[in-house]
Amino acid sequence: MSRPLIGITAYFEAARWGDWVREAVLSPPSYAKAVSRAGGAPVVLPPLGTHAVDDYVRGLGGVVLAGGVEVGADTYNGEPDERVAEPQAHRDRFELALARAAIRADVPILAIARGMHVLNVAQGGTLIPWLPEVLGDDRHAEPGGGHTIQVSVSSKLGKAVGDKVEVTAPHHQSVRRLGSGLLAVAWADDQIVEGIELQGHRFGVGVQWHPERGDDNRLFDAFVEAAR
Repeated sequence: MSRPLIGITAYFEAARWGDWVREAVLSPPSYAKAVSRAGGAPVVLPPLGTHAVDDYVRGLGGVVLAGGVEVGADTYNGEPDERVAEPQAHRDRFELALARAAIRADVPILAIARGMHVLNVAQGGTLIPWLPEVLGDDRHAEPGGGHTIQVSVSSKLGKAVGDKVEVTAPHHQSVRRLGSGLLAVAWADDQIVEGIELQGHRFGVGVQWHPERGDDNRLFDAFVEAAR
């Protein structure tokens, strides 16, 4: 059986190899490895502008909207917060356009951490720019802080991973208002949304945590199967 091509979004960052320091297209290998384990063929997508997004979507079986720096507040008409890292406007533009193209074409999407926020904003949703201020504590932002996520068993996410997931996924931002066609399908015990799904789409799932980092590959398995 042929492996579907799976596009993975990436950074432009300065990188060093040998004595050279140059701008590079960077993607943590954990994404590509998880896609490969699930039977897909990973392809890294550089954020070079929006002109090629429809061509990408026509050639790909699925799209991973990967994690990274927080989404810029200007993308959802929010107010900038000085505590939030400087956004990468080129990546925001590219990934929002890519997400919308994949939605139009009914191409499977797995949106991870930042990627979940991109998916929500692409559909007209908004974000909480600094979650600790809303909650009054930093527990969602603690690097080693694990917590249990409750998942809707009737959702595609629940069918892939079950009704409960133990995750460690520090984050400062979160979904505020859901975008058009999106449903919340996973929650922390304080009701912060940790998973969303695009209704009527072949596979449009977003999660706040990083399933590519652990040994449980079931979500990638379900995603790549949808991409076939």
